[in-house]
Amino acid sequence: MSGACVPCNPEEIGALFLFEKLTPEQLGRLCAEGRVERFEPGPVYTEGEPATCFYVMLDGTVVLYRRVGGDDVEVTRTSQRGVYAGAMQAYLGDRVRQVYNNSMRVTEPTRFFVLPADTFATIMQEWFPMAVHLLEGLFFGSKNTQRMIGQRERLLALGSLSAGLTHELNNPAAAAVRATATLRERVGKMRHKLAVIAQGSYSPEVMAKLIDIQERTAERVAKAPTLSPLEAADREDELTDWLDDRGLPEGWRIAPTFVQAGLDVDWLEQVATAVDEDMLPSAVGWLNYTVETELLMDEINDSTTRISHLVDAAKQYSQLDRAPFQNADVHELLDSTLLMLSGKIGRDIEVVKEYDRTLPRIPAYPAELNQVWTNLIDNAVAAMHGAGGHGTLTVRTARENDRLLVEFRDTGVGIPAEHRERIFDPFFTTKPVGEGTGLGLDISWRIVVNKHHGSIQVESEPGDTRFQVLLPLTAAEEESA
Repeated sequence: MSGACVPCNPEEIGALFLFEKLTPEQLGRLCAEGRVERFEPGPVYTEGEPATCFYVMLDGTVVLYRRVGGDDVEVTRTSQRGVYAGAMQAYLGDRVRQVYNNSMRVTEPTRFFVLPADTFATIMQEWFPMAVHLLEGLFFGSKNTQRMIGQRERLLALGSLSAGLTHELNNPAAAAVRATATLRERVGKMRHKLAVIAQGSYSPEVMAKLIDIQERTAERVAKAPTLSPLEAADREDELTDWLDDRGLPEGWRIAPTFVQAGLDVDWLEQVATAVDEDMLPSAVGWLNYTVETELLMDEINDSTTRISHLVDAAKQYSQLDRAPFQNADVHELLDSTLLMLSGKIGRDIEVVKEYDRTLPRIPAYPAELNQVWTNLIDNAVAAMHGAGGHGTLTVRTARENDRLLVEFRDTGVGIPAEHRERIFDPFFTTKPVGEGTGLGLDISWRIVVNKHHGSIQVESEPGDTRFQVLLPLTAAEEESA
């Protein structure tokens, strides 16, 4: 919006704190090359437009806004004379993209001293060369530092994830190795038993009965019910008594295996009915080998399946085989991140999922959203460890108008009120030295707001902290990586 030009008075602009140390000649040049403009209530410039002017308010009221998602959020409102905005980085020239990084409106008739951006840059370089060099060093040095520490933040997260993944993989891998060694031993004993059978100890009719019982027992193992510890103990006692009553040795050792396989006294009675009394010990021993091998193979299958799921989760988390930008299911992303972080979360923290499964897939950068989830879950876990190590992490998804909500709620110590306005600032951290870079939430904010056109906010009190990420349900213009 263009304003109405009015005469420029060097004495008036010289009274502003920004220009109070300038000489009369310098003030004269400002008035000659700049101008005073009066704006009626309404917009002055819009975020993202080319930054062509530097504005200093002489009188009136200005409001600055930042675009968050699809909304303009008020950043500041002031009537203080001398406040400035606009092309404040013009002195950096073409080394940075010269656009307005906020929007400015006036709420009453307001006068500005307006200086063209190229004039502002020339005057800065001529009048304050040392200050310009210092500002350039500060600007680009801060960018480089932020980039380097951002990489370290990612490496720290990767180290934490790899440690957790190694821990999670170790358990099923070790179980599979143990089960394989035991299975090898059991199969060896079965080969010995087959050698005895081959010597003619059993008639073909008896062998047919044993093989039939073996097949039916294997089928029963696959359908074994899950028993409570009390139910399992009672059934073990019943089976042990049944075996002891028939003079079968080591009934106390065989009974737990049979119970785990879903066998009971009724089943053993069917076996006893099907074979002669003198053959019962051999039949029970043969069944024991069958049950043990079936259970061991089930254990190996469960362990390798668990390993496969972990590898799939790692692929899903890293998105190595996916396009950078795609329509993604946030629940898949959340589940893979929770699984990758399960070792760090630990057993003392309960994870509750409140997913709205009716939500559609959304256009997103999945690998980067996983980084947001990682940062928010990591902070929640740290907050609960600070509150005694126990707690509940609730992950909730829902629809809020035209956006998808992902909320992380923890029962930790909470965020003090004086810190809430700064937690998304670069390098701000409440963690001890060496434990936090202060970039986790800054990176999360930039991924959500800048790349996904969404918003991220926090509500906190002791025992109830909620980070809320709101993402558009429909595709915005795709950002470059």
